[in-house]
Amino acid sequence: MYNRVNPSLFDVLAKDDTLPIDASVREAWLINLKHPFRMTVMHVCRLLATSALCTTYFLKRIIPIQFCAHNTLQAMICWFMKWFVIPEANYLILRHYWTESDIINFVVDNSRNSQAEKSTLYPKTIDDLMTCSFIQHDVVLFNALYDLGSTDQESWPISPGEVDYSSIHPVEIDQSALKPRWTQCVDFETAHELFKTSFCLFLKADEYERSINSLQYDQTLALRVARILAAPELSSLVYNGFPLFLVGPLRLSQRFVMHGLFTEHLHAYLFKLKAKHATT
Repeated sequence: MYNRVNPSLFDVLAKDDTLPIDASVREAWLINLKHPFRMTVMHVCRLLATSALCTTYFLKRIIPIQFCAHNTLQAMICWFMKWFVIPEANYLILRHYWTESDIINFVVDNSRNSQAEKSTLYPKTIDDLMTCSFIQHDVVLFNALYDLGSTDQESWPISPGEVDYSSIHPVEIDQSALKPRWTQCVDFETAHELFKTSFCLFLKADEYERSINSLQYDQTLALRVARILAAPELSSLVYNGFPLFLVGPLRLSQRFVMHGLFTEHLHAYLFKLKAKHATT
């Protein structure tokens, strides 16, 4: 029952749909927000992990011999997700590949160079992340933007009836990936805190630099979609922006979460437009 005298933050978050988002995502994210680990353990992890990350980031940049262990990193993450991360968080992680892939492919389909390479990263299970790697997630974005090139010659906006929505799909996650184990007790944000230093350690310095700065291209994707649809309000969905300003490891967790929410909001917006387009 909603308390009008002492309203709950979570009740309003569950009700407000001003920003478009899939209902299952809202439900999973609210479970994460209310998780006991996020309320307690996460804050301690953030303090310790940020110190460790900054130290690792500094050392990786000054040591002349670079090393990486992509497969080891992927295996560690997948194992940890299976056994310790709550199913709702795993659902959000798997979904992120789908939403960003759809957005990238939507931009390609509606651009001058529609033959540019598209994303094929659509993992349905946690094991699929061994091939749909976290490294490839950034590489696909950079390759797509490089292939698309300048926006100067684009014929945007596109007439509503001519917009190509074929790359916007429903997200299909295998239910086996969401089957809970009794050991799964770590929420989304705490899991990121625990692994962000390992991510830096097992990548080369330039790979990590590319990874954390790929978040800044949220603004690029939003503006391209906005110009395709003549929908300037889409720029209000962006938190990470201005890719010419290179960022470091500070506030990484916040930018990472906002990146995930951005792709969910934009994907839901496009999915609703696709459904409306189909009915008309």
